[in-house]
Amino acid sequence: MNAKSGLKPKHQRLLLAVLALAALIGAGLLAARALSEEASFFYTPTTLAKEKPAIGRAIRIGGMVKPGSIQRGADGITVRFIVQDKDASLTVRYTGITPDLFVEGSGVVADGRLADDGAFVADNLLAKHDENYVPKELADIDMNAAQHSQDSLVQ
Repeated sequence: MNAKSGLKPKHQRLLLAVLALAALIGAGLLAARALSEEASFFYTPTTLAKEKPAIGRAIRIGGMVKPGSIQRGADGITVRFIVQDKDASLTVRYTGITPDLFVEGSGVVADGRLADDGAFVADNLLAKHDENYVPKELADIDMNAAQHSQDSLVQ
């Protein structure tokens, strides 16, 4: 027996292993709790209407910007618009500079929270484009001609 602690070395190692495992599990639980509080769940207007998340909880919504719904505030940076999907719609308020691709009829993803009045207050907007998108700087380039060009560095 070890004279200092009264435990055999085998038992000391076992105790240390159990303490290390408990510390690892505790750290994992703390990390999981912190992540769950900060997690942002994705909703469409239809799923949002069905599931009703808590007011003020961080969520992400996505859908299409309803044509004719964009209203810009007098300050130049406040925007109200309606996000819709096939079956439902939701009013969104955003204060900030909108992305260049943010237009009526385009896809949008917004991070934010539901307000007391039922509107969605966005902290961040991401505009989506379809797979046929071509930047205006490249609109005049014939991509088929470029692919079949004989100008190549590899022979």
